[in-house]
Amino acid sequence: MDDSGKANPLLLKDNFGRVINYLRLAITDRCNLRCIYCMPEEGMPLISHREILTYEEYLRLINIFLNLGINKLRITGGEPFVRKGLITFIESIKKLNPTLSIHITTNGTLIFPYLQKLKDLVINGINLSIDTLNKDKFKIITQRELLSDVLKTLDEIINLHIPVKVNTVVSKYFNVDEIPDLASIAKDENIEVRFIEKMPFDGKSNSIKIVNAKEILAILQKAYPGIIQLNKNDSTADLFSIPGFKGRIGIIASYSRSFCNTCNRIRITPTGMLKTCLYDNGVLDLREMLRTNYSDKEIKETVINCINKRFKNGFEVENASNIRIKNSMAAIGG
Repeated sequence: MDDSGKANPLLLKDNFGRVINYLRLAITDRCNLRCIYCMPEEGMPLISHREILTYEEYLRLINIFLNLGINKLRITGGEPFVRKGLITFIESIKKLNPTLSIHITTNGTLIFPYLQKLKDLVINGINLSIDTLNKDKFKIITQRELLSDVLKTLDEIINLHIPVKVNTVVSKYFNVDEIPDLASIAKDENIEVRFIEKMPFDGKSNSIKIVNAKEILAILQKAYPGIIQLNKNDSTADLFSIPGFKGRIGIIASYSRSFCNTCNRIRITPTGMLKTCLYDNGVLDLREMLRTNYSDKEIKETVINCINKRFKNGFEVENASNIRIKNSMAAIGG
């Protein structure tokens, strides 16, 4: 709906004609895990609470972006369930627009008590991070002994028939040998297991060794010779089916950035920084605008102007940003 309450066509297009209809909202930089691909073991300096947007400020921004044609919202972190009041926040979002597609990305360690409520709210999907099925490896990767909690969460999500995708960040040193076993999670359940290229957002230097999408596919083809590629549609993942599997497999080339030409998403960090690409330094300080009495119309017009200055792909963005030390993924809401 637009400001007058009338039906509103899609308004948000970038300078390459890509329609932007997907907003990723990072509500906190806090996380109860210390995944080695996300941040150093000792953690990262935390953003002060006064610098993080309030739920009221997020709701105002969501309403503005709804008026720009956003129809999909993903709530991320950090770990979003570290922040108190999340369920009430989601209820408030639903009141803004009951038809908005709402998704959550979580590490699965804290969400279990809220799953029935999320089912009642008709949440549209949960992305659950599972990087290993081995408890000893899980402790190495996350610095915590919580794999049983995550697997319990997965079972309950399936039992409640909430749409779920399992996200696995592939590491040459920890879980590349588990790719076939992790893929088998999709054998008996209609879920999607997605293997993701490791990205250079771990709070360390930007040097990185990755298992790329082609290597991941080769491992899957060796384990499952009958694997076939499906139509990609608008997904960031290349999708595959394996004979005899109820679910499907996805491969996301996050570092290779092969999906930039169809990118339909933007991000807002916990501090209210608008990012039109995961690899930029932020293009607009929305928190400053919210807290210095800009009108919704002025914010909307400024956002549109930023969207019309996007780079063609993530490589151009990275070169222009000249980033030497990468942020933690927890601080940018990947």
